[in-house]
Amino acid sequence: MPTSDQDTPLVFTAEEIDMLGRTADALTAYMGKPVLAEIVDAAETGFEWALFAVPLESGEDASDLVTVQVGGTGARIVGHQGGLQIAEGEVYECEYLWAVQLSDLEGVRFIKVDEEGDEVAWSDDLGSLLPFALGSEPPPPDDDEPDDGPDDENGAPPSATLH
Repeated sequence: MPTSDQDTPLVFTAEEIDMLGRTADALTAYMGKPVLAEIVDAAETGFEWALFAVPLESGEDASDLVTVQVGGTGARIVGHQGGLQIAEGEVYECEYLWAVQLSDLEGVRFIKVDEEGDEVAWSDDLGSLLPFALGSEPPPPDDDEPDDGPDDENGAPPSATLH
């Protein structure tokens, strides 16, 4: 909850929203099924939070799952929506995976909440709470090109040992 000296609700920055969207996209690729990330407005709680969830398949038994509704009028779904074409106002019944909520605690901007509703991790760095390293720098290119010659100065042949 926001402290009394805070006049504005806690909201995600554009960079944080981008990172949350890219996380949903990476989870979609990793899991092989759509993962939706919705940012929930700060109007009721004083802080935004983002939930991650997988849409249930038609007829799927959800009795052993924690479920949430994602979407609806004015929903802020970030990322590429797991490849789904979500119409304005459409609501999906989903399996809840986890959420990240904003905090105004000193040194803690983000709190990760698991499927039981327990706060399981907290940090001032969003990337440390996410399941994938999503830095802003692209990874270095793979060096799959064969060498034109030995790299070291003494001209010794490259080692046959695989590392």
